[in-house]
Amino acid sequence: MHEIEPFYNWLHLYNAEEDEQSPFYGVEHSEFVFSNTVYNYYIHPQWDEFGSRTLYLKVLFVDYELSYTIIEMIGEWNDAVENDIMQLKRSVIDLMIAKGVSKYILISENVLNFHSSDTDYYEEWMEDIKDDGGWIVSINMPEQTQYDFHRSHIDRYIKLLESNNWRTFQPHDFFQSIDNQMLRLY
Repeated sequence: MHEIEPFYNWLHLYNAEEDEQSPFYGVEHSEFVFSNTVYNYYIHPQWDEFGSRTLYLKVLFVDYELSYTIIEMIGEWNDAVENDIMQLKRSVIDLMIAKGVSKYILISENVLNFHSSDTDYYEEWMEDIKDDGGWIVSINMPEQTQYDFHRSHIDRYIKLLESNNWRTFQPHDFFQSIDNQMLRLY
């Protein structure tokens, strides 16, 4: 797991550590000190902490004018024990909503497991963004994790989509392709 880095090909376009509106503004990462773990496996030090011991993320891109963000995630999404959705909502999402972000693309291909609890924070998140035409999409979530999302009815709030080539897009083009899919779904 330590070799899985957050997608870095858009760093010349956006860097959360340099964005004064970002929850991760000013965060410095080591290139050599591996300290965070998932399942006792070290993860790459470029992943950001947000209060969970099992789930980490990287804000890959934000466009405040078009009100969207692309966030990559890694680890275990554990609402049952760690209440990861509460941590994510309070530490990251609420701050982004306050800046006008209403459309969320979560790259979830490295989210290995999901353990559910209640849906209160998912409902709150949707309630916070629905008046602005907002939505939440998970891209490329592994099949076993999707199964648990479906079983817990979290897919009512987070749409599960596939995009085998998302890395080949520029951020705006990727957003446009997802936004078009969401327009067709609603």
